[in-house]
Amino acid sequence: MRDDDSDTIGLLAVGQLFTDFVYSGLPAGPQLGEEIWTDSFGFGPGGIANFAIAATRLGMSSSVVAALGDDAMTELCSRMLAAEGVDLGHCRVVDGWSLPVTSSLGWAGDRALVTGGTPAPLGADALLDAGVPAATTAVVHLDPEPAEWLPIAAAQGTRVYADLGWDPSGAWNRGILDQLTSCAAFLPNELEALSYTGTDSAGSAADALAERVPLCVVTLGSLGVIAIDSTTGERVERPALDVLAIDPTGAGDVFGAALAYASTRPWTLTERIDFACLCAGITVSRPGGAAGAPRLSELDSWLRTHPNTFEPHRYDFLVEQDSVVITSAPSSQPD
Repeated sequence: MRDDDSDTIGLLAVGQLFTDFVYSGLPAGPQLGEEIWTDSFGFGPGGIANFAIAATRLGMSSSVVAALGDDAMTELCSRMLAAEGVDLGHCRVVDGWSLPVTSSLGWAGDRALVTGGTPAPLGADALLDAGVPAATTAVVHLDPEPAEWLPIAAAQGTRVYADLGWDPSGAWNRGILDQLTSCAAFLPNELEALSYTGTDSAGSAADALAERVPLCVVTLGSLGVIAIDSTTGERVERPALDVLAIDPTGAGDVFGAALAYASTRPWTLTERIDFACLCAGITVSRPGGAAGAPRLSELDSWLRTHPNTFEPHRYDFLVEQDSVVITSAPSSQPD
């Protein structure tokens, strides 16, 4: 899928693909020797696919750049992504490798993850050795090893949105942040922001990171978001929606995809952040992780039926003559 009749992809999602099995609504974490049942369960593509699915549901064309296995899980995820309208033309099958499987166990408003398998044997640079496709926005999980495709994409006019994963080594090497020179936006969560900056508050971490990238957005879970546009000096702090968190798995990825969509609209920074908060809030209120990402067509009815989850007039910018009027993302590059 492409925006309009051009060859420009709306959102290029570059990174590791997983199969996610998501268990929500647990009373507590399972103890040794214990079995817990839940009727809040979902499965499907995870990892970088979360961005692509969420973006496609908002009307953007999307394409995944990831290694695929030759196993049943890859076949399952490929079928599900194709059904969502996500392009897999930039993926490559690796013989003898199986797609990693992640189990997400959710309780008390958060989740724990267990992943089985091995990392992808092919990275993005190898997958894009024939060239980096034109895209309005690219999203990427930064790795310690600098990616050669990042500056190429930026030079082509692609807005690169980056985030990070958990560092199991505990080193939190700040050298990885040098790659932000090719990025338009950086979207760490609070723990990642604190760990990579050595600061003691989310606000201070956002200030430090904003010196490295035009737009820094630190997500705070149920406490909301801090965003700083270093090109204008604008600082925005917005609350999360007041929803019951059923499953936070993939909510940060949905937030990032929604922010990418919002950046194609003629909205203020506050409105863009609020739109991303809306999509992420809807997602966490549903079981199944990022599979609960909303479609544009759902937003009108959701806002009408959940008026107590947000402040009065917060989403007036989406409404004209009492109806939500947002449509598919335009094909033009953002300013």
